[in-house]
Amino acid sequence: MTTPTLRAATPADIAAIAAIYGAAVLHGTASFELDAPDETEMLRRYQAIVGAGYPYFVAEMDGRIAGYAYANAYRTRPAYRFTVEDSVYISPDAQGKGIGRLLLAALIDASTAKGYRLMVAVIGDSRQYASIALHRNAGFTFCGTIHSVGYKFGRWLDSVIMELPLGEGDTSGPVET
Repeated sequence: MTTPTLRAATPADIAAIAAIYGAAVLHGTASFELDAPDETEMLRRYQAIVGAGYPYFVAEMDGRIAGYAYANAYRTRPAYRFTVEDSVYISPDAQGKGIGRLLLAALIDASTAKGYRLMVAVIGDSRQYASIALHRNAGFTFCGTIHSVGYKFGRWLDSVIMELPLGEGDTSGPVET
């Protein structure tokens, strides 16, 4: 196995990103979407995230995209402007190889460098043990569980909320840019 390499995502990566996300939507509970978005919609989402200045990375391994991750606004109201939410998706055949750890670390570093003060993980399904462990190992702390907030695959799903202070966290006021 080769070592994964990380780089900023580009529009040329959208087909692979859409395939990875589509598998997560159709076969998993990390996303509460019920229908996999097509490449046009995934490109629109990518452009909105990158256009707003948030980091978006892909991990390449053995010549293909094995995973992707991005930070985005946690909420759109202005008071939340120093808080980001992370999203990390790994191709099913590349899971358990440390790619998520590398992507999440890159997101944390990039988000900190941009002046964000808190990263929130909203983990779909409290049975997403690997995602919960990934975030815990990156320093996130457990905030709580929203029970039975979604319904997919014939069962109620929880959301697990975790957080990681970035930079100075809440020990000082933010720098307005």
